[in-house]
Amino acid sequence: MDTARTQLLELVDVGCTPAALADAMSAEAATELARTLKALADPARLRVLSLVAGAEGREVCACDLTTPLGLSQPTVSHHLKVLVDAGFLQRDKRGVWAYYSLVPGALDRVTGALPGAR
Repeated sequence: MDTARTQLLELVDVGCTPAALADAMSAEAATELARTLKALADPARLRVLSLVAGAEGREVCACDLTTPLGLSQPTVSHHLKVLVDAGFLQRDKRGVWAYYSLVPGALDRVTGALPGAR
């Protein structure tokens, strides 16, 4: 290969990756974010977050979610567990009742993980 062509290929290789792409999310970070987004990718769980966020005192007893969601207690409990495990809700056990509230900054963590989404 001649020298001019080699130099041209080197220029193309160097200029082919814009700086913005070099700062892209790592594969590990993308895997973790995908797990987090999977927890949100359910209409019932999005409704749970909405109900908790809009509740007086910003907390809701698990027993108060079955009627507005139209779901059985075991199904609601499953969705609450997924949201707690994903770090979106925190659980406070009071006697036989469990109260759920949003984890401060949890939703900001999702948008903050995507460059340009802030």
